Amino acid sequence: MKKQLIIALAISMGAFSFAQKKELKAVEKAIKSNDFPAAKAAAKQAESLLGVMDDKSKTKYYYLLAQSLYANGKGSDADLSTALETFRKVESDYGSEVKEIEQNISNEFLKKANAAYETNDFSNASKYFEKSYRVKGKDSLYLYYAAATAVNVKEYERALGLYEELKDMGYTGIQKQYFATNKETGKEELLDKGTRDLYVKAKSHINPGERMTESKKPEIVKNIALIYVGEGDNDKAIEAMKEARAENPEDVNLILSEANIHFKTGNTEEFKSLLKLATELEPENPELQYNLGVIASQSDQLAEAKAYYERAIELDPEYVNAYINISALVLQREEPLIKEMNGLGSSKADDKRYDELREERQNLYREAVPYLAKALEIDTKNVSAAKTLLNIYNILGETDKAKEIKAMVETLESE
Repeated sequence: MKKQLIIALAISMGAFSFAQKKELKAVEKAIKSNDFPAAKAAAKQAESLLGVMDDKSKTKYYYLLAQSLYANGKGSDADLSTALETFRKVESDYGSEVKEIEQNISNEFLKKANAAYETNDFSNASKYFEKSYRVKGKDSLYLYYAAATAVNVKEYERALGLYEELKDMGYTGIQKQYFATNKETGKEELLDKGTRDLYVKAKSHINPGERMTESKKPEIVKNIALIYVGEGDNDKAIEAMKEARAENPEDVNLILSEANIHFKTGNTEEFKSLLKLATELEPENPELQYNLGVIASQSDQLAEAKAYYERAIELDPEYVNAYINISALVLQREEPLIKEMNGLGSSKADDKRYDELREERQNLYREAVPYLAKALEIDTKNVSAAKTLLNIYNILGETDKAKEIKAMVETLESE
C-alpha cells in the first residue's frame, strides 16, 4: 500500500509539472506571435498553478506575465505600470532584459509627455513626465518637468508635492553643456560632445566650448514658497520664502512676494523694510516706488507718499494709479476744511473765514484736476476718475468742461 501511494503521488506531481509547463508555453507562444490578449488570457490560467510552482517556474511566470502586459510597448498605461511592478520581481534573473524594457517604457511615457506638451495639454504632460521618471527613479529632470507643467495648469497641490520631492533629494538640475558656433548661420548651437567635436573637425562649426547650467534650486524653493502664498499658508510661505531668498538674495520678485505676505498679515514695518530693500536693488522700478507711496500714505506720511508717487511717474509717465493716488492725497486735505466750514457761525468774522476756507477748498480741487485729467487721458475708460473730475468741474463752475466729462461718463456707463 505504501508503494502504491508513493507511485500515485509521483504521478500527481508529474501531472502538475506538465500542466505548469503547458500553461507557461502557451503564454510564451502567444507572446512570440505578438498575440498579447491571448498571452494575458493564458497567463491568467497559469496563475492558478502558482501555489505548486517551484521558484524557477514562478520567476518565468512573472516574466512572461509582465511581457504580456507590456505588449511590446503597446499596453495601456495601467498595464505598463503593472508590468513594471512585475518586472521588478524578476530583475535578479532577467536583469538585462528588464533594463531594456524599463528604458522602452520610460521612453514611451516620455513620448506621450512630449506629445501632450506640444498640444498644450500640460496636465497630461505633467503626469507622463512623472511616469517616465518613476520607471527608474534616476532621471530627475523629468520630475522637474512634471512639477513645472503642473504649475502651468494650476495643479498647485500636485506641483508642491513634486517640488518638495525635488528639494528633498537635493536636485539642482546643473548640467554640462557643449556648444559651438555654426559657421553658416553664425549662431551658437548646443550639441552633445561627440557631435560637437565631429562638426568642429569637419570645420562646419567653430569656437567650441563648454559651460555648466545654472542651478534650478532657487526656482524650486521659490515656487514652493509662491504655492504656499497662493494657498494662504502664510507661516509656511514666509519660511519657504526666506529659504528661497537665501538661494537668490537679489531676486526682487522674491522680496516683493515676501513683502506682500507681511502686508497681508498686518506687518507693515517688515513690508516697508523689504520694499526699501527691493528699491535699493532696483531703483528704476516704478512699481516699487508706487508701493512705497501706498505704505507712506497709510502711515499718514503724506508728503513722503507724494514724493514716492511722483518718482513712480518720473520712471513711468503712464503709471495711471500714481496720478490717481496723488489726486487722492490732495483731496484728502479737504476733510478738515469742510469740518471747520460746517462749524462756523453767522458773524462777519465767520463769513470771512468761510470764504477763505471755500477758496482754499477750490484751490485743492484745482490742484487735483491735472492729475485726474492725466489719468483719464492715459486710461480713457476709467469711470472713477471721470466721475471725480465731473464733480470737481461742477463745484468749480466750469460748465463746459463738466458737460464734456458728463458725456464721457454716460458713454462709459452705457458700455
